[in-house]
Amino acid sequence: MNRFPVIIDCDPGVDDTAALLLASRLEELDIRAITTVAGNVGVDKTTANAVKVRHAMGKDIPIYVGADRPMFREPINAENFHGIDGFGGVAYPQEIINTEIGEEKAWDAIYRIAKECNGELVVIAVGPMTNLGIALSKYTELPKLIKRIVIMGGAAIGGNVTPSAEFNIYVDPEAADMLFCCGVPVYMCGLDVTLKAYITPEEMEEIGALGSLQAKLFRDVMQGGLQKYLEWGFKGVALHDPVAVLYTADDSMFETHQVGIRVETKGQLTLGKTVTDLYSDKQMEHNAYIVTDVNREEFFKKIKNLMSKY
Repeated sequence: MNRFPVIIDCDPGVDDTAALLLASRLEELDIRAITTVAGNVGVDKTTANAVKVRHAMGKDIPIYVGADRPMFREPINAENFHGIDGFGGVAYPQEIINTEIGEEKAWDAIYRIAKECNGELVVIAVGPMTNLGIALSKYTELPKLIKRIVIMGGAAIGGNVTPSAEFNIYVDPEAADMLFCCGVPVYMCGLDVTLKAYITPEEMEEIGALGSLQAKLFRDVMQGGLQKYLEWGFKGVALHDPVAVLYTADDSMFETHQVGIRVETKGQLTLGKTVTDLYSDKQMEHNAYIVTDVNREEFFKKIKNLMSKY
C-alpha cells in the first residue's frame, strides 16, 4: 500500500463531515491537516464543525482556519441544504476535549506542509477553492510542491446553484480558475459523477446500524439532505465530497478522462461554469482530469466497509 500525505480543505457541511469520517479510515491517506473555508456556512461554523468531526475521527489532526469570504466576491452559503449550523441541526453527543485551532492561516499551513512533504503532498479540496487561490497568489513556487489536487466541484454539464454552475466553483470562480491554471494536475470530481454516487435510505440505515459514534454521525448528518434529494425525485442522497476522498485513495471504481478545464468568471448567465472540451470537437490545452462515472454498488460497499472499521 502506498500511503501519502494529504491536506483536506473543506467547509463542513454535512457531506464534508461524511468525507472526513471516511478519510480517517482510509489507510492510504496520511492526513497532515484539515483547513477550513467559508462556503456551506461561515468559516466560524465550518471550523466549529471540523472540531466536532476531528473528535469523532479519533485523531489529533491540526486544524487551520482559512478565508471567511471569496477572493473578490460577496459570500454566499448553502444553509438551506446544510442547516444554519452547517451540521444538519444534529447535536454532537460527546464532550470535546481538544478544541485547539492552529495559529497559522490555512494558506500558510498549506505552503509549509507542502514544503515538508517534498513534492508528495496531495490536496483534497471539497469546498470553495479560496484558500488555495490565496496560497497560489502568495507563494509562487507552491505548484512545484504539490503532487496533485483532487476537488469536488464543477460539472461538464449543468449545475446545482445555477443551470450552469456547481456551488463550490460558483462561490469563488476566480480562485477555482487559478487552480486549473496553476500547473498542478487537477482531478475534478464534479456533478457528472457525484450525482451517480448516491446512497438510498435503506443503505443509509445499514451504515447507522453499524452502531459506532462515527457510523451514527454519518447517518444523522445526512438525513436532512437525504429527504431533500428524495423530494427532488432522486433515489438517494448524493455523497458529493466523499467521492473526492475515495477517488484520491483508489480511482479503480471510477471513470476518468484527461481534458481541458477553465472557469467562466465574467458571464452573466454562465458565471462559475467549468468549461471543458470533454464533449467538444474543439480541443483545449489538457490541463486537468474529469471524473465522469462510478460503480455505485462498489462505492457503497467501500463506504460500508470503511464505516465498519473501529
